[in-house]
Amino acid sequence: MSSDQAVISVRNVSKCFYTYDKPRDRLKQAIVPRFQRWAGDKVTSYGKEFWALRDISFEVEKGETVGIVGRNGSGKSTLLQIICGTLTPTIGAIETRGRIAALLELGSGFNPEFTGRENVYLNAAVLGLTHEEVNDRFDAIAGFADIGEFLDHPVKTYSSGMAVRLAFAVQAQVDPEILVVDEALSVGDARFQAKCFERLRQLKENGTSILLVTHSSEQVVTHCSRAILLEQSRVEMIGASRPVINRYTDILFGRTASPDAGSAEQDIPAGVVEAAAPAVQTVQLSLESDRYASRVGYNAHEYRWGDGAATLMDFHLSAGGREFPASVTSCEEIVLGLSLKFNRPVINPILGFTIKTKEGVTVYGTNSYLLACVETRAMGEPGTVATASVKFTNRLATGDYFISIGIASREGEHIVPHDRRYDSIHFVVEPTPTLLGLIDLAATMSIDPVSPNV
Repeated sequence: MSSDQAVISVRNVSKCFYTYDKPRDRLKQAIVPRFQRWAGDKVTSYGKEFWALRDISFEVEKGETVGIVGRNGSGKSTLLQIICGTLTPTIGAIETRGRIAALLELGSGFNPEFTGRENVYLNAAVLGLTHEEVNDRFDAIAGFADIGEFLDHPVKTYSSGMAVRLAFAVQAQVDPEILVVDEALSVGDARFQAKCFERLRQLKENGTSILLVTHSSEQVVTHCSRAILLEQSRVEMIGASRPVINRYTDILFGRTASPDAGSAEQDIPAGVVEAAAPAVQTVQLSLESDRYASRVGYNAHEYRWGDGAATLMDFHLSAGGREFPASVTSCEEIVLGLSLKFNRPVINPILGFTIKTKEGVTVYGTNSYLLACVETRAMGEPGTVATASVKFTNRLATGDYFISIGIASREGEHIVPHDRRYDSIHFVVEPTPTLLGLIDLAATMSIDPVSPNV
């Protein structure tokens, strides 16, 4: 990437913070080392170093939208604060060209005692607009925020959603050269988010460079041309959004070894990256021990309970012939293999299967009883093992989904859970631009013109 076209240039940036066991150690650190340097003595450190960022380098071109992803604590917010100038790097340098507008925290820069109207003028003045310029844009700002009469109420009475509406409205209407957004849009409702992303698209077309920090994989793939993955305070990977998100998903849910990602740019089409990856060896379901948690896609935050009469020991997920895929596409066949062991007698066991969104909305659920799987009637002897296969066509919309699995039995009118693993398997559906909502109903449409009567 040419530095002449870059509006943000980050060169070898590292940031170190000090933590202290006792408050007096902070005071000692501020005073004692100065006298030690003056006296030529060895400098004593009273705090512990914590490096939030280590050797970060990248550039952002004019009009480019770049997503920044990473696990909590990887240094995303610290990096944005350094770019915006609210923090200074310990090592390295950052160069920006043009006015920067930033949404780093909800309502940051707002005075809670002032009304929304007063904060609009105050915030815009900080961004370099004159009073007359704010007057010319005020109606557009108020219309975008759409908070009605609350515009003349103190900001301290606002909900978090109202605060971010007003903050984004101000930042987006000043036509910045650089816009930085740190997770702020996640609090808005779907309608407001759609309006925000339409405004981001307009800003991008007008030449604004955008840095977007979010945990939403689909937002990064849909709206960002490139992405940067931070892991343990370092750049893990830079490149096209899809392979970076695939790598991010691997880190979250299993594969931790980096395939030579490093900090070098990976400006390669997603298909090429996936084709170059080594083929996954066929995985045999464990029939002896619980290997569930060792599989790619396992969610360590699952909720598991049951009386232990049966154990869900292992799973295997494939889509379109790819084993444990980082993401699946629309209309691919997904096959989920399972192994289970009966520890005590279980009469007429029932195997259940449910898919939920990350918000907890159940998209689909069924079980062996509803599907009339007669094979289960011969199962349930203590010490025996069984395998199961669930197949379905993926008609889900873009997003993150979790699979819950359970083995139970019925005693009269009561269901007895033996091993239930809620939200235990995670998978991602790639962008589906022709689909709105949660699921594809494969609808068709026909329109027949009718000639007017003569």
